Amino acid sequence: MKVKKVLNNNVIIAHHPDYEEVVLTGKGLGFGKEEGAPVDESGAEKFFVLKSPKEQEQYKQLLIQVDEAFIGCMNECMAMLENRFQVKLHEHIHVALTDHLFYAVHRKKQGLDIRNPFLHETELAYPAEYQAAKDLLLHVEKCTGTTMPEGETGFVALHIHTALTRRSIKELNEHTMLVSELVKRIEETLDISMDTKDLDHQRLLRHLHQALERIKNGDYGDEPETLKNVLKNEYPLCYNLSWKLIKMMQQSLRKPVPESEGVYLTLHLQRLSRQTYK
Repeated sequence: MKVKKVLNNNVIIAHHPDYEEVVLTGKGLGFGKEEGAPVDESGAEKFFVLKSPKEQEQYKQLLIQVDEAFIGCMNECMAMLENRFQVKLHEHIHVALTDHLFYAVHRKKQGLDIRNPFLHETELAYPAEYQAAKDLLLHVEKCTGTTMPEGETGFVALHIHTALTRRSIKELNEHTMLVSELVKRIEETLDISMDTKDLDHQRLLRHLHQALERIKNGDYGDEPETLKNVLKNEYPLCYNLSWKLIKMMQQSLRKPVPESEGVYLTLHLQRLSRQTYK
């Protein structure tokens, strides 16, 4: 490999014979290097490919604004995540999460805080990513000396989930908002106020997120016909509500929803309807 551009003392862009343009990071890796100089890959702490020209340009611009110490901290964070999940993260996270956390730290130092209205929902939907985000933010706090607000845990968890699943932040946010709308319809119809600490509420939220995943992936299970008829006759309010929720999903996702989802939703709704929330 040969140096194509030195971004700072610790980050260079090099020409790779197989991957063309690659990014290498490592302490002092770019110090004294000039364009065309050979690069020893073994001296790099991190090596990744940004295939998208747009992401390449975004990362270059980001490195102009972000100090080298923070870039080093983020490289450590990426290594922590890959070691934790034993998987190669999607390279987009190098741009997206570095950008997000750099400005999150900047806002915190200015006394600004962005509220995360879906924090609890994110924790329930993606528990492994949420815990990883908590640990990652502790490392960022050590690097920067800045205590991060709790809401950042949810935002970072979504970034981690997108890197693991190759899904976009936009899609995850849309699903989270849809779940919030479904919960609102449930509360209005059953005349309840759900407690986020209640086990049945937590089960419902997990089920809704998992249902959206199944629908997106076309993973349709068999319809339990006998149970469907029993629920329809015994719990008409919950059964009818489940189908209203399914129609909301269909309209939002623009995909068919199997009838089996109505059965499972009815069971969750019946558990909730037995309780009185304050």
